[in-house]
Amino acid sequence: MGTEETPEPEKKSESQPERRPGPERSPADRRPMPPESPRTPAGDTGEEAEHRGSDKESGEAGQSGAKPADEGTSGAAADDGTPLEPRTGRQRLVAGLWPPRLTRAQLIVALLLFILGLGLAIQVRSTSDSSALRGARQEDLVRILDELDNRSQRLTDEQRRLEGQKTELENSSDQAKEARKQTVEKEAQLGVLAGTVGAQGPGINLTIDDPHHSVEADKLLDTIQELRAAGAEAIQVNGVRVVANTYFSDLRGGVQVDGKRVTQPYRFRVIGKPEDLEPALNIPGGVVQTLEKEQAKVSVTREEKIVVDALREAKRPDYARSSSQ
Repeated sequence: MGTEETPEPEKKSESQPERRPGPERSPADRRPMPPESPRTPAGDTGEEAEHRGSDKESGEAGQSGAKPADEGTSGAAADDGTPLEPRTGRQRLVAGLWPPRLTRAQLIVALLLFILGLGLAIQVRSTSDSSALRGARQEDLVRILDELDNRSQRLTDEQRRLEGQKTELENSSDQAKEARKQTVEKEAQLGVLAGTVGAQGPGINLTIDDPHHSVEADKLLDTIQELRAAGAEAIQVNGVRVVANTYFSDLRGGVQVDGKRVTQPYRFRVIGKPEDLEPALNIPGGVVQTLEKEQAKVSVTREEKIVVDALREAKRPDYARSSSQ
């Protein structure tokens, strides 16, 4: 008998899985299988896969030119999933302007413009305050001009008078007698200026009522200087004669003139040309307006005859001597 060869078992391929017999399916169970979904890497959950897919879609949308959510696109969402409201045109304009984005060159230009504007403002203010007569009326300007003309005329008359005296001395047959006559006249004039003799003539009465005691010595001194500039020849304040070396000083409840106390109301008797003295006090920004700002009441009246009877003692100077000796 021959030996029967036993068939060798079939070798299973490593690549083919071993099929195991399963339960038989009925014809009703044999339905087509749905298409397989793309496989996700091992270890990924469903939520992670969804996030990865959404990231991919957002990247594709950005590459295709889709607008970002902060430009007002509807349907945008915040990081936490809350939908964002679309922005209006005003909100986008504000977001573009603030916070400001300035360069170094813009800052330098802004600083230069600020300095230029400040300089122009200072220049305009100094120009507007340079003249006290800028806001004066036409009548006031005409009056001031007339006052200057009158002052110039007085100086011209004084020059002519002195030249006439010189001519008389040169042409007089008795020069000694004429010299004595002119000396007496000159002495009387100097006595009026020095306050050693009384004087009378046309002028003004100036009264300053200061119930609040706000008028100080410097204001009264300014008044004296203004009167002298207008041609005043003799001045008396209350009972004190004003001369070349008169001084004013403040005192509690009043003012001192040459060391003598004077109280308000202050009364000035002034001899001079009334048409020159009164306008000089009433010019814009002059004595009257300055005193009224100090809440003082000022009155100026013209008089045909003013008597200045307060006298000063004639004192021999300690050091000054006549140059003719």
